[in-house]
Amino acid sequence: MGGILVYVLLFLTTLLSYLFLRKHIREPQKRAKLPPGSMGWPYMGQTLQLYSQDPNVFFSTKQKRYGEIFKTHILGCPCVMLGSPEAARFVLVTQAHLFKPTYPKSKEKMIGPSALFFHQGDYHTRLRKLVQGSCSPTAIRNLVPDIEAIAVSALESWAGQHVVNTFHEMKKFSFDVGILSIFGHLDTYYREELKKNYSIVDKGYNSFPANLPGTAYHNAVLARKRLNDILSGIICERKEKRLLEKDLLGCLLNSKDEKGQNLTDDQIADNIIGVLFAAQDTTASVLTWILKYLHDDQELLESAEQKAIYETNNIGNQPLTWAQTRNMPFTYRVILESLRMASIISFTFREAVTDVEYKGYLIPKGWKVLPLFRNIHHNPDFFTDPQDFDPSRFEVSPKPNTFMPFGNGVHACPGNELAKLEILILIHHLVTKFKWEVVGSQSGIQYSPFPVPQHGLPASIEGYDA
Repeated sequence: MGGILVYVLLFLTTLLSYLFLRKHIREPQKRAKLPPGSMGWPYMGQTLQLYSQDPNVFFSTKQKRYGEIFKTHILGCPCVMLGSPEAARFVLVTQAHLFKPTYPKSKEKMIGPSALFFHQGDYHTRLRKLVQGSCSPTAIRNLVPDIEAIAVSALESWAGQHVVNTFHEMKKFSFDVGILSIFGHLDTYYREELKKNYSIVDKGYNSFPANLPGTAYHNAVLARKRLNDILSGIICERKEKRLLEKDLLGCLLNSKDEKGQNLTDDQIADNIIGVLFAAQDTTASVLTWILKYLHDDQELLESAEQKAIYETNNIGNQPLTWAQTRNMPFTYRVILESLRMASIISFTFREAVTDVEYKGYLIPKGWKVLPLFRNIHHNPDFFTDPQDFDPSRFEVSPKPNTFMPFGNGVHACPGNELAKLEILILIHHLVTKFKWEVVGSQSGIQYSPFPVPQHGLPASIEGYDA
Protein backbone atom coordinates (compact mmCIF):
# COMPACT_ATOMS: atom_id res chain seq x y z
CA MET A 1 0.00 0.00 0.00
CA GLY A 2 2.83 2.39 0.89
CA GLY A 3 4.56 1.57 -2.44
CA ILE A 4 1.44 2.49 -4.39
CA LEU A 5 1.16 5.77 -2.47
CA VAL A 6 4.75 6.63 -3.37
CA TYR A 7 4.05 6.03 -7.10
CA VAL A 8 0.88 8.13 -6.87
CA LEU A 9 2.83 11.01 -5.23
CA LEU A 10 5.59 10.76 -7.86
CA PHE A 11 3.00 10.84 -10.64
CA LEU A 12 1.22 13.87 -9.17
CA THR A 13 4.53 15.68 -8.61
CA THR A 14 5.62 15.04 -12.19
CA LEU A 15 2.23 16.13 -13.55
CA LEU A 16 2.21 19.35 -11.52
CA SER A 17 5.79 20.13 -12.57
CA TYR A 18 4.88 19.60 -16.25
CA LEU A 19 1.84 21.84 -15.96
CA PHE A 20 3.89 24.54 -14.19
CA LEU A 21 6.67 24.48 -16.78
CA ARG A 22 4.20 24.46 -19.65
CA LYS A 23 2.53 27.55 -18.22
CA HIS A 24 5.68 29.55 -17.53
CA ILE A 25 8.04 28.57 -20.34
CA ARG A 26 7.33 30.06 -23.79
CA GLU A 27 6.67 27.57 -26.54
CA PRO A 28 8.97 27.76 -29.56
CA GLN A 29 7.68 30.10 -32.23
CA LYS A 30 5.89 28.43 -35.08
CA ARG A 31 7.87 28.18 -38.31
CA ALA A 32 6.90 30.74 -40.95
CA LYS A 33 4.90 29.26 -43.82
CA LEU A 34 5.70 29.28 -47.50
CA PRO A 35 4.07 32.00 -49.59
CA PRO A 36 0.88 31.08 -51.47
CA GLY A 37 1.09 30.06 -55.10
CA SER A 38 1.28 27.16 -57.53
CA MET A 39 4.41 25.20 -58.48
CA GLY A 40 2.94 24.00 -61.81
CA TRP A 41 4.09 20.85 -63.59
CA PRO A 42 6.92 18.64 -62.25
CA TYR A 43 10.34 20.02 -63.26
CA MET A 44 8.91 22.30 -65.95
CA GLY A 45 6.90 24.19 -63.36
CA GLN A 46 5.38 27.28 -64.97
CA THR A 47 8.27 28.09 -67.31
CA LEU A 48 6.17 27.84 -70.47
CA GLN A 49 3.43 30.06 -69.05
CA LEU A 50 5.98 32.76 -68.15
CA TYR A 51 8.00 32.76 -71.37
CA SER A 52 5.21 32.25 -73.90
CA GLN A 53 2.85 35.10 -73.02
CA ASP A 54 2.78 38.73 -72.00
CA PRO A 55 4.66 38.76 -68.66
CA ASN A 56 2.26 41.49 -67.52
CA VAL A 57 -0.54 38.92 -67.69
CA PHE A 58 1.46 36.22 -65.89
CA PHE A 59 2.59 38.48 -63.05
CA SER A 60 -0.63 40.48 -62.60
CA THR A 61 -2.74 37.30 -62.53
CA LYS A 62 -0.53 35.81 -59.84
CA GLN A 63 -0.41 39.01 -57.82
CA LYS A 64 -4.18 39.51 -57.91
CA ARG A 65 -4.71 35.95 -56.70
CA TYR A 66 -1.92 35.61 -54.14
CA GLY A 67 -0.70 39.11 -53.24
CA GLU A 68 2.69 40.79 -53.58
CA ILE A 69 4.61 37.65 -52.57
CA PHE A 70 3.96 34.25 -54.12
CA LYS A 71 5.78 31.03 -54.99
CA THR A 72 6.17 29.33 -58.35
CA HIS A 73 8.60 27.06 -60.22
CA ILE A 74 10.46 28.18 -63.36
CA LEU A 75 13.50 26.92 -65.27
CA GLY A 76 13.81 23.94 -62.95
CA CYS A 77 13.95 26.05 -59.77
CA PRO A 78 11.49 26.73 -56.93
CA CYS A 79 11.04 30.49 -56.72
CA VAL A 80 9.55 33.24 -54.61
CA MET A 81 8.42 36.30 -56.57
CA LEU A 82 8.15 39.73 -54.96
CA GLY A 83 6.10 42.55 -56.47
CA SER A 84 6.59 45.68 -54.34
CA PRO A 85 9.27 48.40 -54.12
CA GLU A 86 9.82 47.55 -50.44
CA ALA A 87 10.42 43.90 -51.26
CA ALA A 88 12.80 44.76 -54.09
CA ARG A 89 14.80 47.01 -51.77
CA PHE A 90 14.80 44.31 -49.07
CA VAL A 91 16.36 41.77 -51.46
CA LEU A 92 18.65 44.03 -53.49
CA VAL A 93 19.80 46.65 -50.99
CA THR A 94 19.06 46.47 -47.27
CA GLN A 95 19.37 42.67 -46.89
CA ALA A 96 21.40 41.96 -50.01
CA HIS A 97 23.84 39.83 -47.96
CA LEU A 98 21.07 37.24 -47.48
CA PHE A 99 20.64 36.77 -51.23
CA LYS A 100 23.37 35.86 -53.66
CA PRO A 101 23.10 36.67 -57.37
CA THR A 102 22.37 33.53 -59.33
CA TYR A 103 21.00 32.18 -62.54
CA PRO A 104 19.87 28.67 -63.44
CA LYS A 105 22.88 26.39 -63.95
CA SER A 106 22.19 26.11 -67.68
CA LYS A 107 22.57 29.89 -68.03
CA GLU A 108 25.69 30.05 -65.87
CA LYS A 109 27.23 27.44 -68.17
CA MET A 110 26.42 29.52 -71.23
CA ILE A 111 27.98 32.73 -69.90
CA GLY A 112 30.71 31.25 -67.72
CA PRO A 113 30.93 30.63 -63.95
CA SER A 114 33.47 33.42 -63.36
CA ALA A 115 31.27 36.20 -64.79
CA LEU A 116 30.62 38.92 -62.22
CA PHE A 117 26.83 38.29 -62.39
CA PHE A 118 27.22 35.12 -60.34
CA HIS A 119 29.40 36.42 -57.52
CA GLN A 120 29.42 38.63 -54.46
CA GLY A 121 32.07 39.77 -52.02
CA ASP A 122 35.62 40.81 -52.88
CA TYR A 123 35.75 39.13 -56.31
CA HIS A 124 32.51 40.79 -57.40
CA THR A 125 33.63 44.19 -56.09
CA ARG A 126 36.90 43.91 -58.01
CA LEU A 127 35.25 42.89 -61.29
CA ARG A 128 32.46 45.44 -60.98
CA LYS A 129 34.98 48.27 -60.55
CA LEU A 130 36.80 47.14 -63.69
CA VAL A 131 33.65 46.93 -65.82
CA GLN A 132 32.16 50.12 -64.41
CA GLY A 133 35.45 51.93 -64.88
CA SER A 134 35.66 50.97 -68.56
CA CYS A 135 32.03 52.14 -69.04
CA SER A 136 32.22 55.31 -66.94
CA PRO A 137 31.51 58.73 -68.50
CA THR A 138 35.23 59.51 -68.38
CA ALA A 139 36.06 56.37 -70.35
CA ILE A 140 33.24 56.37 -72.91
CA ARG A 141 33.33 60.06 -73.84
CA ASN A 142 36.20 59.21 -76.20
CA LEU A 143 34.06 56.55 -77.89
CA VAL A 144 31.51 59.04 -79.27
CA PRO A 145 33.10 59.28 -82.77
CA ASP A 146 33.42 55.48 -83.09
CA ILE A 147 29.89 54.78 -81.85
CA GLU A 148 28.59 57.46 -84.20
CA ALA A 149 30.38 55.82 -87.12
CA ILE A 150 28.84 52.44 -86.24
CA ALA A 151 25.38 54.02 -85.94
CA VAL A 152 25.56 55.88 -89.26
CA SER A 153 26.91 52.81 -91.06
CA ALA A 154 24.11 50.66 -89.63
CA LEU A 155 21.35 53.10 -90.56
CA GLU A 156 22.67 53.52 -94.10
CA SER A 157 22.80 49.75 -94.58
CA TRP A 158 19.21 49.41 -93.40
CA ALA A 159 18.09 52.14 -95.77
CA GLY A 160 19.48 50.09 -98.65
CA GLN A 161 17.07 47.22 -97.94
CA HIS A 162 13.37 46.89 -98.67
CA VAL A 163 12.38 45.67 -95.19
CA VAL A 164 14.54 45.03 -92.14
CA ASN A 165 13.86 43.13 -88.94
CA THR A 166 14.46 46.03 -86.56
CA PHE A 167 15.30 43.87 -83.54
CA HIS A 168 17.84 41.75 -85.43
CA GLU A 169 19.51 44.85 -86.85
CA MET A 170 19.61 46.50 -83.45
CA LYS A 171 21.26 43.38 -82.05
CA LYS A 172 24.01 43.72 -84.67
CA PHE A 173 24.45 47.39 -83.80
CA SER A 174 24.63 46.85 -80.03
CA PHE A 175 26.97 43.88 -80.51
CA ASP A 176 29.36 46.04 -82.52
CA VAL A 177 29.28 48.73 -79.82
CA GLY A 178 29.94 46.03 -77.21
CA ILE A 179 32.94 44.77 -79.18
CA LEU A 180 34.23 48.35 -79.42
CA SER A 181 33.98 48.93 -75.67
CA ILE A 182 35.67 45.60 -74.85
CA PHE A 183 38.43 45.38 -77.46
CA GLY A 184 38.68 48.76 -79.11
CA HIS A 185 39.36 48.26 -82.84
CA LEU A 186 39.35 44.46 -83.16
CA ASP A 187 40.67 42.55 -86.17
CA THR A 188 37.87 41.74 -88.66
CA TYR A 189 38.52 37.97 -88.49
CA TYR A 190 38.13 37.89 -84.72
CA ARG A 191 35.07 40.12 -84.82
CA GLU A 192 33.28 37.89 -87.32
CA GLU A 193 34.20 34.68 -85.47
CA LEU A 194 32.96 36.14 -82.20
CA LYS A 195 29.74 37.30 -83.84
CA LYS A 196 29.08 33.93 -85.52
CA ASN A 197 29.61 31.80 -82.43
CA TYR A 198 27.98 34.22 -80.01
CA SER A 199 24.87 34.11 -82.21
CA ILE A 200 24.69 30.33 -81.71
CA VAL A 201 25.13 30.72 -77.94
CA ASP A 202 22.43 33.39 -77.95
CA LYS A 203 19.93 31.04 -79.66
CA GLY A 204 20.56 28.29 -77.11
CA TYR A 205 20.68 30.49 -74.03
CA ASN A 206 16.95 30.42 -73.37
CA SER A 207 16.22 27.02 -74.90
CA PHE A 208 15.30 23.96 -72.86
CA PRO A 209 18.63 22.73 -71.37
CA ALA A 210 18.66 19.29 -73.00
CA ASN A 211 22.28 18.61 -73.99
CA LEU A 212 21.39 16.26 -76.83
CA PRO A 213 23.01 16.39 -80.30
CA GLY A 214 21.09 18.64 -82.65
CA THR A 215 19.36 20.70 -79.96
CA ALA A 216 19.85 24.46 -79.72
CA TYR A 217 21.30 24.02 -76.24
CA HIS A 218 23.86 21.43 -77.37
CA ASN A 219 24.93 23.63 -80.27
CA ALA A 220 25.27 26.55 -77.88
CA VAL A 221 27.50 24.54 -75.52
CA LEU A 222 29.84 23.72 -78.42
CA ALA A 223 29.84 27.33 -79.64
CA ARG A 224 30.64 28.52 -76.12
CA LYS A 225 33.77 26.33 -76.12
CA ARG A 226 34.79 27.83 -79.47
CA LEU A 227 34.29 31.32 -78.04
CA ASN A 228 36.74 30.45 -75.30
CA ASP A 229 39.32 29.41 -77.91
CA ILE A 230 38.78 32.61 -79.92
CA LEU A 231 39.11 34.78 -76.82
CA SER A 232 42.24 32.88 -75.78
CA GLY A 233 43.79 33.85 -79.11
CA ILE A 234 42.89 37.51 -78.67
CA ILE A 235 44.20 37.54 -75.10
CA CYS A 236 47.44 35.85 -76.14
CA GLU A 237 48.04 38.41 -78.90
CA ARG A 238 47.33 41.31 -76.54
CA LYS A 239 49.80 39.90 -73.98
CA GLU A 240 52.51 39.40 -76.60
CA LYS A 241 52.15 42.96 -77.87
CA ARG A 242 52.10 44.28 -74.28
CA LEU A 243 49.67 47.00 -75.23
CA LEU A 244 48.36 49.11 -72.36
CA GLU A 245 44.92 49.75 -73.84
CA LYS A 246 42.22 51.37 -71.71
CA ASP A 247 39.38 49.24 -73.10
CA LEU A 248 37.76 46.56 -70.93
CA LEU A 249 40.15 43.82 -72.06
CA GLY A 250 43.08 46.03 -71.12
CA CYS A 251 41.56 46.70 -67.69
CA LEU A 252 41.00 42.97 -67.11
CA LEU A 253 44.51 42.03 -68.23
CA ASN A 254 46.22 44.66 -66.10
CA SER A 255 44.21 44.09 -62.93
CA LYS A 256 45.92 42.55 -59.89
CA ASP A 257 44.31 41.58 -56.59
CA GLU A 258 45.73 42.37 -53.15
CA LYS A 259 48.10 39.40 -53.50
CA GLY A 260 49.39 40.64 -56.84
CA GLN A 261 47.57 37.94 -58.81
CA ASN A 262 46.22 38.56 -62.30
CA LEU A 263 42.89 37.23 -63.51
CA THR A 264 43.14 33.91 -65.35
CA ASP A 265 42.33 33.72 -69.05
CA ASP A 266 39.14 31.77 -68.24
CA GLN A 267 38.03 34.46 -65.80
CA ILE A 268 38.65 37.14 -68.41
CA ALA A 269 36.79 35.15 -71.09
CA ASP A 270 33.77 34.56 -68.84
CA ASN A 271 33.52 38.25 -68.02
CA ILE A 272 33.85 39.31 -71.66
CA ILE A 273 31.01 36.94 -72.63
CA GLY A 274 29.01 38.29 -69.69
CA VAL A 275 29.45 41.88 -70.85
CA LEU A 276 28.50 40.96 -74.44
CA PHE A 277 25.41 39.23 -73.12
CA ALA A 278 24.45 42.27 -71.05
CA ALA A 279 25.28 44.69 -73.87
CA GLN A 280 23.35 43.12 -76.71
CA ASP A 281 19.77 41.90 -76.24
CA THR A 282 18.62 44.38 -73.63
CA THR A 283 19.89 47.46 -75.50
CA ALA A 284 18.60 46.09 -78.81
CA SER A 285 15.17 45.47 -77.28
CA VAL A 286 14.96 49.00 -75.90
CA LEU A 287 15.99 50.52 -79.23
CA THR A 288 13.36 48.45 -81.06
CA TRP A 289 10.66 49.66 -78.69
CA ILE A 290 11.82 53.26 -79.04
CA LEU A 291 11.38 53.01 -82.82
CA LYS A 292 7.86 51.68 -82.31
CA TYR A 293 6.91 54.35 -79.78
CA LEU A 294 8.28 57.11 -82.03
CA HIS A 295 6.43 55.62 -84.98
CA ASP A 296 3.16 55.40 -83.05
CA ASP A 297 3.37 58.98 -81.74
CA GLN A 298 4.51 61.26 -84.54
CA GLU A 299 4.47 64.29 -82.22
CA LEU A 300 7.51 62.86 -80.47
CA LEU A 301 9.43 63.11 -83.74
CA GLU A 302 8.59 66.79 -84.05
CA SER A 303 10.60 67.72 -80.98
CA ALA A 304 12.93 70.62 -81.78
CA GLU A 305 15.72 69.22 -79.62
CA GLN A 306 17.43 66.94 -82.16
CA LYS A 307 16.75 69.30 -85.06
CA ALA A 308 18.57 72.10 -83.22
CA ILE A 309 21.65 69.92 -82.69
CA TYR A 310 21.52 68.83 -86.33
CA GLU A 311 21.50 72.44 -87.53
CA THR A 312 24.25 73.44 -85.09
CA ASN A 313 26.38 70.67 -86.61
CA ASN A 314 26.10 72.20 -90.09
CA ILE A 315 23.10 70.08 -91.08
CA GLY A 316 24.73 66.92 -89.84
CA ASN A 317 28.07 67.44 -91.58
CA GLN A 318 29.91 67.84 -88.30
CA PRO A 319 30.11 65.02 -85.74
CA LEU A 320 28.24 64.86 -82.48
CA THR A 321 30.15 65.95 -79.43
CA TRP A 322 30.13 64.45 -75.96
CA ALA A 323 28.67 67.70 -74.62
CA GLN A 324 25.75 67.45 -77.05
CA THR A 325 24.92 63.91 -75.93
CA ARG A 326 24.80 65.24 -72.36
CA ASN A 327 22.26 67.89 -73.36
CA MET A 328 19.32 65.94 -74.78
CA PRO A 329 16.77 66.16 -71.92
CA PHE A 330 13.65 65.39 -73.96
CA THR A 331 15.26 62.46 -75.76
CA TYR A 332 16.52 61.17 -72.43
CA ARG A 333 12.96 61.21 -71.04
CA VAL A 334 11.81 59.26 -74.10
CA ILE A 335 14.45 56.64 -73.29
CA LEU A 336 13.39 56.47 -69.63
CA GLU A 337 9.72 56.07 -70.53
CA SER A 338 10.63 53.38 -73.07
CA LEU A 339 12.56 51.53 -70.38
CA ARG A 340 9.56 51.74 -68.07
CA MET A 341 6.96 50.75 -70.63
CA ALA A 342 8.92 47.87 -72.16
CA SER A 343 10.51 46.73 -68.87
CA ILE A 344 12.96 44.59 -70.80
CA ILE A 345 14.26 43.06 -67.58
CA SER A 346 11.04 41.80 -66.02
CA PHE A 347 12.84 40.48 -62.94
CA THR A 348 16.25 39.57 -61.61
CA PHE A 349 17.47 36.30 -60.08
CA ARG A 350 18.73 36.00 -56.52
CA GLU A 351 19.12 32.96 -54.27
CA ALA A 352 18.52 32.84 -50.51
CA VAL A 353 21.77 31.86 -48.76
CA THR A 354 19.84 31.02 -45.57
CA ASP A 355 16.22 30.69 -44.52
CA VAL A 356 14.76 34.20 -44.66
CA GLU A 357 11.47 35.45 -43.26
CA TYR A 358 9.74 38.31 -45.05
CA LYS A 359 6.37 39.64 -43.92
CA GLY A 360 5.58 36.38 -42.14
CA TYR A 361 6.50 34.13 -45.07
CA LEU A 362 9.43 31.74 -45.32
CA ILE A 363 11.88 32.02 -48.19
CA PRO A 364 13.79 28.72 -47.87
CA LYS A 365 17.54 28.53 -48.27
CA GLY A 366 18.44 27.67 -51.87
CA TRP A 367 15.21 28.99 -53.40
CA LYS A 368 15.42 31.58 -56.17
CA VAL A 369 14.06 35.02 -55.30
CA LEU A 370 12.79 37.27 -58.08
CA PRO A 371 11.98 40.97 -57.49
CA LEU A 372 9.46 41.85 -60.21
CA PHE A 373 10.53 45.13 -61.81
CA ARG A 374 7.78 44.91 -64.43
CA ASN A 375 5.02 44.79 -61.81
CA ILE A 376 6.42 47.85 -60.09
CA HIS A 377 6.92 49.81 -63.34
CA HIS A 378 3.30 49.16 -64.36
CA ASN A 379 1.70 49.82 -60.99
CA PRO A 380 -0.78 52.76 -61.18
CA ASP A 381 0.05 53.63 -57.57
CA PHE A 382 3.49 54.77 -58.77
CA PHE A 383 2.87 55.71 -62.43
CA THR A 384 -0.44 57.29 -63.40
CA ASP A 385 -2.07 55.57 -66.40
CA PRO A 386 0.88 53.15 -66.66
CA GLN A 387 -0.15 51.82 -70.09
CA ASP A 388 0.18 55.28 -71.67
CA PHE A 389 3.52 56.27 -73.19
CA ASP A 390 4.23 59.61 -71.54
CA PRO A 391 7.84 60.88 -71.36
CA SER A 392 6.70 63.97 -69.42
CA ARG A 393 6.16 61.81 -66.33
CA PHE A 394 9.97 61.82 -65.92
CA GLU A 395 10.10 65.60 -65.58
CA VAL A 396 9.76 64.69 -61.90
CA SER A 397 11.88 61.94 -60.39
CA PRO A 398 9.95 58.74 -59.61
CA LYS A 399 9.44 57.64 -56.01
CA PRO A 400 12.42 55.70 -54.59
CA ASN A 401 12.64 52.05 -55.66
CA THR A 402 9.79 52.34 -58.17
CA PHE A 403 11.95 52.69 -61.30
CA MET A 404 14.74 50.14 -61.65
CA PRO A 405 15.42 49.48 -65.35
CA PHE A 406 19.07 48.70 -64.58
CA GLY A 407 18.44 46.90 -61.28
CA ASN A 408 19.37 48.24 -57.87
CA GLY A 409 22.07 47.90 -55.24
CA VAL A 410 25.62 46.61 -55.71
CA HIS A 411 24.54 44.41 -58.62
CA ALA A 412 22.91 47.13 -60.70
CA CYS A 413 24.03 47.13 -64.34
CA PRO A 414 27.54 48.69 -64.47
CA GLY A 415 27.24 49.47 -68.20
CA ASN A 416 24.11 51.62 -68.15
CA GLU A 417 26.00 54.81 -69.12
CA LEU A 418 27.33 53.15 -72.28
CA ALA A 419 23.87 51.84 -73.17
CA LYS A 420 22.30 55.28 -72.81
CA LEU A 421 25.07 56.87 -74.90
CA GLU A 422 24.67 54.51 -77.85
CA ILE A 423 20.89 54.93 -77.74
CA LEU A 424 21.15 58.74 -77.76
CA ILE A 425 23.57 58.69 -80.71
CA LEU A 426 21.47 56.31 -82.80
CA ILE A 427 18.25 58.23 -82.11
CA HIS A 428 19.87 61.52 -83.14
CA HIS A 429 20.85 60.22 -86.56
CA LEU A 430 17.64 58.25 -87.02
CA VAL A 431 15.23 61.14 -86.46
CA THR A 432 17.29 63.80 -88.28
CA LYS A 433 18.34 61.86 -91.38
CA PHE A 434 15.88 59.00 -91.87
CA LYS A 435 12.19 58.16 -92.01
CA TRP A 436 10.63 54.75 -91.51
CA GLU A 437 7.38 52.85 -91.67
CA VAL A 438 6.41 49.74 -89.75
CA VAL A 439 5.44 46.96 -92.15
CA GLY A 440 2.49 44.68 -91.39
CA SER A 441 0.89 44.35 -87.97
CA GLN A 442 1.75 47.17 -85.59
CA SER A 443 0.54 45.35 -82.49
CA GLY A 444 1.52 42.19 -80.69
CA ILE A 445 4.53 41.20 -78.63
CA GLN A 446 6.87 38.22 -78.81
CA TYR A 447 9.01 36.89 -75.98
CA SER A 448 12.43 35.37 -76.50
CA PRO A 449 12.56 35.94 -73.50
CA PHE A 450 12.94 39.72 -73.70
CA PRO A 451 9.72 41.34 -74.91
CA VAL A 452 9.99 42.84 -78.40
CA PRO A 453 7.34 43.93 -80.91
CA GLN A 454 5.87 41.13 -83.00
CA HIS A 455 8.24 39.68 -85.61
CA GLY A 456 11.01 42.01 -84.45
CA LEU A 457 9.20 45.09 -85.82
CA PRO A 458 9.66 44.78 -89.60
CA ALA A 459 10.22 48.25 -91.03
CA SER A 460 11.25 50.04 -94.18
CA ILE A 461 13.83 52.79 -93.62
CA GLU A 462 15.06 55.39 -96.06
CA GLY A 463 16.97 58.65 -95.94
CA TYR A 464 15.23 61.99 -96.30
CA ASP A 465 17.25 62.69 -99.41
CA ALA A 466 16.27 59.41 -101.07
